[in-house]
Amino acid sequence: MCGGFVVAYTSAKIDPNASAPSQLVAHIFYNLGRVSSYVILGIIFGALGEVIAFTPVAMGYLYFVIGLLMVLMGLSLMGKLKFLTSIECTLSSLPVVKYLFSSLIRSPSLMSFYGLGMLNGFLPCGLVYFFAASAVATASWFWGGVVMLIFGLSTIPALLGFGYLVGFLKGGNFREVMIKIASILIIGYGIYMSYLGFMATQGAL
Repeated sequence: MCGGFVVAYTSAKIDPNASAPSQLVAHIFYNLGRVSSYVILGIIFGALGEVIAFTPVAMGYLYFVIGLLMVLMGLSLMGKLKFLTSIECTLSSLPVVKYLFSSLIRSPSLMSFYGLGMLNGFLPCGLVYFFAASAVATASWFWGGVVMLIFGLSTIPALLGFGYLVGFLKGGNFREVMIKIASILIIGYGIYMSYLGFMATQGAL
């Protein structure tokens, strides 16, 4: 999802002949939008953790389910399942999402990059699910926001680099290899999360 947004706005909104500083500013605005969405999600999920008392067993089940979702997403990226594709297609077909994306992608303003980043931040992503669960575990709206802020900031370097290299990465073979590597990493991490969740439920019994 993140990669698709980067390809879209880089191809449609950034002039390849523009100066490096102006391109950098556009990418930074986009990433600040993403981070803003993550912080909002962290505050919401952290506040949810304050209201709902999650026991160690409940948290174990939560991590187990999130791990399974990540495995499904990884298999979907590899083309083995239509799980992720179905979710993304369903969301992208929502009238409000189509309208916002269309309006923002056509706008020449810097704030439109920020808006695209926020829109991307609220759409499904396996890693976002994991850190949202971590935000819930803090049982604090403040620390939930901090968890998601750290997560968002840590993703900026990779997506900035992707934005600059998007022309090269759109080339078939390299992009396919990177998608497969990412898929394997997501599946492996999902299995690890599910294992940790399972062990947490067993240890608490």
